[in-house]
Formats: sequence, C-alpha cells, structure tokens
Amino acid sequence: MTILAVRKELLKVCSIAVFTAVATGTLGTGEAQGLVLTFDDLDATSQFDGNEIPNGYGGLNWDNFYYLTTPTYQINPSGYTFGTVSSPNVAYNLFGDPATVSIDGGQFDFNSAYLTAAWSNGLDILVEGFSDGITKYATIVTVDTTSPTQFNFDFLDIDSLKFTSSGGINAGYEGSGTQIVLDNFTYNSKTVPEPTTILGLLTVTSFGIALSRKQKWQQKATSKV
Repeated sequence: MTILAVRKELLKVCSIAVFTAVATGTLGTGEAQGLVLTFDDLDATSQFDGNEIPNGYGGLNWDNFYYLTTPTYQINPSGYTFGTVSSPNVAYNLFGDPATVSIDGGQFDFNSAYLTAAWSNGLDILVEGFSDGITKYATIVTVDTTSPTQFNFDFLDIDSLKFTSSGGINAGYEGSGTQIVLDNFTYNSKTVPEPTTILGLLTVTSFGIALSRKQKWQQKATSKV
C-alpha cells in the first residue's frame, strides 16, 4: 500500500470516529470520574474551631459544611475523633444546621460516605438528593458517636445533596448538639466538555475531509498527465 493510500485510510477512520461520536452524543457528556474526598488536603485548623470548606473543593460547592483537624481539637473524646476515617480532617455541619453539597453545570452520583455523630448517640440524618430542585432520593440513617459507619447511598444523576440531622441522646461528652461527622465522601462527577473541545474536533475532522478531497483531486490530475 502506498503512503498516499495509508494517509487516505487514516483520514477516513478519524473522520468516521469523530462524526460517530458527535452523532451518538458521546461528546455531549464526559465520562464519570470516581473521587474520594477525605478533606485531609485542606489546611489544618486551630484547636478551638473549624474552617469553612471552600466552594470548588473536589469540584463541588459546600454550604454550611466546615472541616476540623481532629488530632489537635481541644475537646477529646468526641465523635469527631472517633469518626475520623482518614486522618487528620473530617467535615461537619456548622451548629448542626442543614448542610448541602452541589455542583454547577452538571450532575454527579453520590456513592457513599462515612458518617458519625459528634455529640449525640442515636442521631438521625436525613440525606436527600435533588435534580433541578426535585427530590429524587431521600434516606434516613442513624449514627452514634463511638465509631464511623459507611453508608452506600447510590444517588444517581443529582445536582445537589442535603444533610439534615436531628434527635439523638447526649453521649456525655463536653459538647452537645446535632452535628454530624462526615469523612471519605465518595462520588462520581459527570462533566460536560467545553464547546471549544467539540469545535476543535469538528475542525480537525473538516480539515481531514478537505485534505482527503484535495488528495483525490491531485491523484486524478496526475492520472490525466
């Protein structure tokens, strides 16, 4: 096979592959990417208080979620220490109020997380998954202060997640409240590629088609000589 013939075959294959991807919608949604957020890569907090989890951490937005460095936290024992799965940081809902996790311009699958109660045994946690403001999932789990429990939620195709804690009986530690302890938050992100990415692929494909046509014309012109 000549070099010209090889080039023609490659151009043909590339063009078909790109147009097939566009036609079937492969370029419309990115592949799911599994992530485990441990919060351990955030800066250490003081021994007295936690810090707000910044929006954008893990590609998500965090509302009323803070994190705490448990080895240096002044109140010990507590569910914060016992609920640490990967040291040194854990997340919690400030003042025990509802806390949410959301994503901009896309969806995600919430797979699992380790949950513990900070101060109260028998704490109930309502976990809800939403898409466009509509509740798709709602699950209540019950946790204690003595050890973390991994829960598999499998909330698929959501854009926001809400944690609401209530009830429980004080465990006898120095603190009190309905705060939850969250660690090893596992999810799959589903990203949408930038328009420039699709445009670039289409441009390359168009270039390939034009080059292929030019080569065919040159081949015909040569055969006429």
